[in-house]
Amino acid sequence: MRAGSRDVLVREGAILTPSARDAISAKGIALKTQAGGGSAAPANKWQALLDSPEAAPIKAEIVDVGRKLWQRQYVDGNGGNISYRIAEDAVICTPTLVSKADLKPEDLCLVDLTGKQLAGGKPRTSEILLHLEIYKSVPQAKAVVHCHPPHATAYAITGRVPPTCVIPEYEVFIGKVALTPYETPGTQKFAETVIPVARDHNTILLANHGIVCWADTLTHAEWFVEVVDTYCRTLMLASQLGTPVTHFGEDKASDLIGIKQKLGLPDERIGMKECQLCDLPEQPGGISIPPRTCSTAPAAPPAEDVESIVQAVTDAVMAALDKSKA
Repeated sequence: MRAGSRDVLVREGAILTPSARDAISAKGIALKTQAGGGSAAPANKWQALLDSPEAAPIKAEIVDVGRKLWQRQYVDGNGGNISYRIAEDAVICTPTLVSKADLKPEDLCLVDLTGKQLAGGKPRTSEILLHLEIYKSVPQAKAVVHCHPPHATAYAITGRVPPTCVIPEYEVFIGKVALTPYETPGTQKFAETVIPVARDHNTILLANHGIVCWADTLTHAEWFVEVVDTYCRTLMLASQLGTPVTHFGEDKASDLIGIKQKLGLPDERIGMKECQLCDLPEQPGGISIPPRTCSTAPAAPPAEDVESIVQAVTDAVMAALDKSKA
């Protein structure tokens, strides 16, 4: 490229990483494949990708995110898993049975979009199928974090989602979360529970299990975990004060959804009318009221019409009573 070449010869089986593809496109370079007679391809091209210079910072970030999750007590034992889509058909992920506090770059694995392990010395996480369904459903998803933060998980195990229109930062970065039905973790049925909701929600509560977040970077996905768990904790603290939580109005919610659209963040409420954007406050005792919907019913009749209707009904009732006496 520096020499001004417009044709580049690559060996058959070489992997084109996203950054290389962008650079080649920007320079208008054409790739030509060298079939046979050239340099021998590596014994395991997938291991070469996992060990490549481009993968090194990604693996370091996965290790950092794992340590943050453990320090925040969002994972325990060997719980939780992290992944990053490094190529169109290849995902780097954490191994099974390793604490996120003890992760090392050499522990990480490479899998394809079916879950088949392509490279790495340790077995991949058993729950990678969940991540892969998100990657297949959401093309812009580059990173996925699954963990068990206690306050958000408390909502998940009670079958409830936190209300909206309470704290603006939560509305912008998370918004209305989804809740998926329970299936056995690690199974394909469990993974498929996120398919209907992944595109419109970057944070999903997994019933009786935990949460999963996706983003454009590993760090951003971990941020979403922090935001949702802190929000759930704040709501629980507020519920102990004996005063109902206040909600801001739909007009303010509309402003915040406009901000998140500019940031490229998903929300199922984008495009909805204002009267559909916020949940009603919960009643004492924790009984949830369904979200408001925009009414299409005709306007109420004027007061004088109501009076005449009441009078007509009263007259009819009295006439019926007089007839029965007779």
